Formats: sequence, C-alpha cells, structure tokens
Amino acid sequence: MSTSDAIPTKDVKTLKVVVLISGSGSNLQALIDGVANGDLPIEIAAVISNRPNVMGLTRAATAGIPTAVLDHKGFASREAFDQELMRTIDAYAPGLVVLAGFMRILTAEFTQHYVGRMLNIHPSLLPKFQGLHTHQRALDAGEKEHGVTVHFVTAELDGGPAAIQAVVPVLPTDDANLLAKRVQHQEHLIYPLAVKWFAQGDLMMTNEGKAVLKGETLPACGYQIKANKP
Repeated sequence: MSTSDAIPTKDVKTLKVVVLISGSGSNLQALIDGVANGDLPIEIAAVISNRPNVMGLTRAATAGIPTAVLDHKGFASREAFDQELMRTIDAYAPGLVVLAGFMRILTAEFTQHYVGRMLNIHPSLLPKFQGLHTHQRALDAGEKEHGVTVHFVTAELDGGPAAIQAVVPVLPTDDANLLAKRVQHQEHLIYPLAVKWFAQGDLMMTNEGKAVLKGETLPACGYQIKANKP
C-alpha cells in the first residue's frame, strides 16, 4: 500500500493528543501513566470533559495537563455543541483525538473532521453489543467470550474499523460487575498500545475505511489478543 492510499497519521516525536472524557477517566490515567513512564511518545495537550467535576479532570490536573469543560447541557443542539467542541479541540492542533469514556453521540460533521485521527474504546467485541450495558448483555446472551475493542471513529456509532481487541473468557461465576473489572483491566493495556502504534506511524486508517497495522490490512476484529487467564 502506498502512502497516498492512506490517511496520514503520524508525528512520532511530537504527536499532540487531546483526550475527551465524561467521567472517571480510568483509561485517561492509563495514557497518563504511559507518558510518565516513557512508553508513549505523545503529549497529552488537553483533556476536555462534557461534564463538570468528574474524576477524570482531577486526574488530568494532577498530571499538569490543561483541562476544559464544555457542558453539553448549555447548548441548544447536538450540532451547536459539536461545533464548539471542534473549535476547542482544534485550538490545541492535535494529531490524534482519543475518546476515553466520552458519552456523546457525535455528528457526522464532527467525525468527518477528525476522520483517520480519532480513536474510541468500546467494552465489547465489536460488532457485537454496540451501545450501552455491554457486560450484562453479553451475559444474557450466553456468550463464552467477551472483551473490548479500540477502533477508529466514523459516523456509524461504534462502527469504525477495529484496531485491536482483547478477548476475555466469560466465567460461570461472572456477574456484570466482575466481568466489567476483567474487561477494564484489558482496556488499560490495549488503549495505550493502540495510541502508541498510531504515534509511531504503525497504525492508520485508509481512505477506504480499513485499519492498517505495519502495512498490513487488519481483519474486521483488528489485531486480537486473547487474555486466557481470568
């Protein structure tokens, strides 16, 4: 694949990242830790929340990262909110936008503006269980495996090309909380990994909407890791 076939994504040494959150920011913390230990070649330029007074903002402030709150309740429409959010993000000129528990459905204009340079994490093995309450839904469906997906964001909700999945076994003793804890542990491993791949130029999205890792087109599930131990 020639470089002209793919959407450019990398600035290895100085990749600026803006992280969007709505809550506790545990995946944000995994990224902060990755930067602190030298494993992630990125600068988290800002953390933006659509909800005030959430733990994720405290995590960012503790790490010395600029924060902003853009409360969606103060806007007349989804479109108006997304327009202001784009202006806020673009002021930092990021090479990558990371959704880390950002609980907003984004407009097509917003997703197109950041196409190929916006990642999301979703607690299921997409395309299974798009949307909310994924752990209970997996249990109710009698799934033997469950997990988490990092994917590029497109206009289709939870429908962009997958970069990486971590698969965990569903145990007979699992309830939604126990399963969620094991899945979240994998989230904190694979999200920094996907961001690292992107920052190094190894991960990109083509103009045809395919995820590519180190020059190879990924399967629909992305690069898959089996976490066989409970």
